[in-house]
Amino acid sequence: MSSCRAARPPEDRSMTDSPTTSAAPPTASEQPGVAAPFAALLVAVLSFSLMQTMVVPALPDLQREFDTSTTVVSWVLSAFLLSASVATALLGRVGDMFGKRRVLIASLTVFAIGTLLAALSTSIGMLIAARAVQGVGSAAFPLAFGIVRDQFPRERVPVAIGLISSTFGIGFGVGLVVPGPIVDALSWHWIFWFGLIVIVLGILAVAAFIKESPVRSPGRIDWAGVALLSAGVVALLLAISEGKSWGWASPGVIGLFVAAVVLLVVFVAVERRLSEPLIDIELLRRPAVATSHVTALIIGFGMYGAFTLVPLLAQTPTRSGYGFGASVTESGLFMVPMAVTMLIASPLAGRIGAAVGFKLPLVLACLIGVVGFAIYAGAHDTEWAMYVGSAVLGIGVGFAFAALANLVVGAVDPRQTGEATGINTIMRTIGGSLGAQIAASLVASKTIAGTRFAAESGYTTAFVMSAVALGVATLAALAGPGRLLAARAKAADPGTAARPSGSTTG
Repeated sequence: MSSCRAARPPEDRSMTDSPTTSAAPPTASEQPGVAAPFAALLVAVLSFSLMQTMVVPALPDLQREFDTSTTVVSWVLSAFLLSASVATALLGRVGDMFGKRRVLIASLTVFAIGTLLAALSTSIGMLIAARAVQGVGSAAFPLAFGIVRDQFPRERVPVAIGLISSTFGIGFGVGLVVPGPIVDALSWHWIFWFGLIVIVLGILAVAAFIKESPVRSPGRIDWAGVALLSAGVVALLLAISEGKSWGWASPGVIGLFVAAVVLLVVFVAVERRLSEPLIDIELLRRPAVATSHVTALIIGFGMYGAFTLVPLLAQTPTRSGYGFGASVTESGLFMVPMAVTMLIASPLAGRIGAAVGFKLPLVLACLIGVVGFAIYAGAHDTEWAMYVGSAVLGIGVGFAFAALANLVVGAVDPRQTGEATGINTIMRTIGGSLGAQIAASLVASKTIAGTRFAAESGYTTAFVMSAVALGVATLAALAGPGRLLAARAKAADPGTAARPSGSTTG
């Protein structure tokens, strides 16, 4: 039996389950000021995006303090990534069902508890467990998108979503810069204490300034779907994260990839038979949604390598023949231009998309990303070129994150916003995990004779790989429905873009 939600025509948004559970979003004339609610959402999503990478510069210190191996300490990242992927899909759907504000506060509260446990950790096992708890904060992104879609004036939705999307990359980049001085002056524990302050501020801001949305998608939690999707995504990401250390052709990694495929195929089969599935499979087949997810996967694969490879290259001693011998703090500064241009590019992409549709900024994002990685590949021997490459790539990332979120939001019913954007975030995460691991493997595959330093050619190859991936992402973006230039009147209303053709979003 097909999904009852899929059976409802997407354009028939007046059909609701009850006046109190699926009310239409308020119009602009009914809206109070949005500055305070928007600031609250920004703090909430920034708290999560910062904690993704703030621990990365401290990994060597953690390995020394706990006297553990590189493989074990890598789980400080992997545990966070795995739980985040599961929470993004589940809590995005739960927010659609029971209220996005309520679920966002609950998600941030669990996130705060995990951060407190991490700050108090006295063993590597406790820290890894705390990071897994922290991953629940990932639900902040799909829930924030849904709140904006439900409660903000429709003419402000594209820019607001663009800015919220940009915090994902900005927090990612800033999270690589800030920890250096903190660890040098205090200790790694203070990374989490400072992070906890931001999270608590986010909880208080959401509680004070965000009202609960009347938009609901009533139903029951599909626990079978939760188990199958969680197991499938965990198996896939575990195979990706451990591929380098276990060996990509090892029985363990191959077995995990096979298990992931089987579990996800079974998940799709089960979801298609349920009247109230966790994920509406028919929704995923909608052209605008499907192409956005595929493009997100490829963009994640191509772009995430820069977040880790640029600081590593900068820290390489000059005696190796390349690199700049930068400290942890100095190497993080190479990411600052990316954060700055991303902050400018995301709202710009929102304005362009509102005027002509979001297909154009998505295509531009991929092409700009190609240019950024071409600069990295061809001129990474000079500092100014690395700064320029980071600035250019920041524009591409900002355009991409804003365009993807708006395309997905504009292509679905308001009651499915959390569900759809949650899956898009997972696709980007999976692509990013795979791209980062392969890029790291390329760099580590060859060392300079007589040293432990990676050969410069590995970085060049990794940057070229990312450029090629973004070239492929350009083709995927062009394959999406609609024209590169769409009518302003249609693009200005994300809600009307729920038509299957996807033409309103470009």
